[in-house]
Amino acid sequence: MKAICFYFQIHQPFRLKRYRFFDIGNDHYYYDDFANDDIVTRIAHKSYIPAAETLLRMIEASNGKFRCALSISGTALEQFEQYVPEFIDLLKKLADTGKVEFLAETYAHSLSSLIDPEEFAQQVKSHDDKIFELFGQHPKVLRNTELIYCDEMAPMIYDLGYKGCLTEGAKHILGWKSPNYVYSAATCPKLKLLLKNDKLSDDISFRFSNHEWDAYPLTADKYIDWIANTPAEEQVINLFMSLETFGEIQPRESGIFQFLEALPRFAEQKGIDFWTPSEVVSKCKAVDTLSVLHPISWADEARDTSAWLGNKLQNEAFNKLYSVAERVRLCTDRRLKQDWTYLQASDHFFYMSTKHMNDGAVHAMFSPYETPFQAFTNYMNVLADFIVRVEEQYPLSIENEELNSLLTTIRNQATEIEVLNKEVASMRNNLEHFNEEHKTRKELAEKESEEKPAKKAAAEKPAKAAKKTAKKTKKALETKE
Repeated sequence: MKAICFYFQIHQPFRLKRYRFFDIGNDHYYYDDFANDDIVTRIAHKSYIPAAETLLRMIEASNGKFRCALSISGTALEQFEQYVPEFIDLLKKLADTGKVEFLAETYAHSLSSLIDPEEFAQQVKSHDDKIFELFGQHPKVLRNTELIYCDEMAPMIYDLGYKGCLTEGAKHILGWKSPNYVYSAATCPKLKLLLKNDKLSDDISFRFSNHEWDAYPLTADKYIDWIANTPAEEQVINLFMSLETFGEIQPRESGIFQFLEALPRFAEQKGIDFWTPSEVVSKCKAVDTLSVLHPISWADEARDTSAWLGNKLQNEAFNKLYSVAERVRLCTDRRLKQDWTYLQASDHFFYMSTKHMNDGAVHAMFSPYETPFQAFTNYMNVLADFIVRVEEQYPLSIENEELNSLLTTIRNQATEIEVLNKEVASMRNNLEHFNEEHKTRKELAEKESEEKPAKKAAAEKPAKAAKKTAKKTKKALETKE
């Protein structure tokens, strides 16, 4: 039995407004609300909404045999709630079918997994809470930002409660192996890895409407034939792509929606099922372990993290941001924490890429800036103001070692306070039980004291009667004599 595992990514960052050097210390609002509203609304109506409606029809027409997964960043969900609430309603309808699985990821679509495990865990937890709040699901499988994964992350992902993780079927990692199997993590054998089939995914994402492609035009029956003709022993074809593929990257006029909607019908004819990632994890055994020594992703030709951390500009901004991570986690300022989340979006670093040729063209297409240097300058101005606000609460003059020592002391004190609170609560319970018992005993004693004279009178009454009778009897005998 062969199956297709479809996964669609949805992400939108909070884009920054033009922020000048002279704004530092004077303006603490960093976002371009007009651009965010315009872009999110446009893409939602052009791509997300018609794609979601297509998925709903596919589920209904196949009587629930078609299944897929969605991974939606927390920042995207916030903007949909604000600008396109009708799309949230549509996502809830998909969730109600029971055939759409929502995956876990970092709330801000961040790169925290590469530098800060504590922040990564917190963001995944926040995202899980958001998905449950909106759609009533707790994700079972994790899809890290941009499919980033390496051996070092596997135990961390498993400890968070996830049995499976999606990542890229990178050729330099797989070698001769096929991505169409389930693998286990080398550093955590209980964690299963689902690998993107790069060629078949990109045939839809990037080549579908390319008239110069030798396989053009791509039809649903042709595509399913390709999948059916893969070796019989290969278990699952993982097709991972952005939902923007439908309507945005590949325009409606190309027939992309009709292509997608026709897939279940031809798959059924070939005996091919559709599974969600959690179904793949539960149904398929790992055929081998897979070791990934250095982080991989699904971006750019290199399939590594160079799309975000490939030059000095990106690394300078990245390290500067996370240098204040511990301090931000200490604070209780809601606005500061919100800005911290939004500034972590991987997009800000993506815009700073100085790559050329095909990779460079992709970066330029998505960037709202004219040059990578403009993106860097704007972000660093915003970051400078943000760090000033952090320093007002936790001065940077405190060294990291000293801060860590203070954090340890605070955490130990918090633990001690928690233990003492439990002891106090236990003593209060004991005192309440003692008071209740004392009260009960007092009431019993009062009741007994009230009943004692009555009992005495009741006991004395027969004695008096007997004494009186004895006197009468004695008197009668004396009279008779």
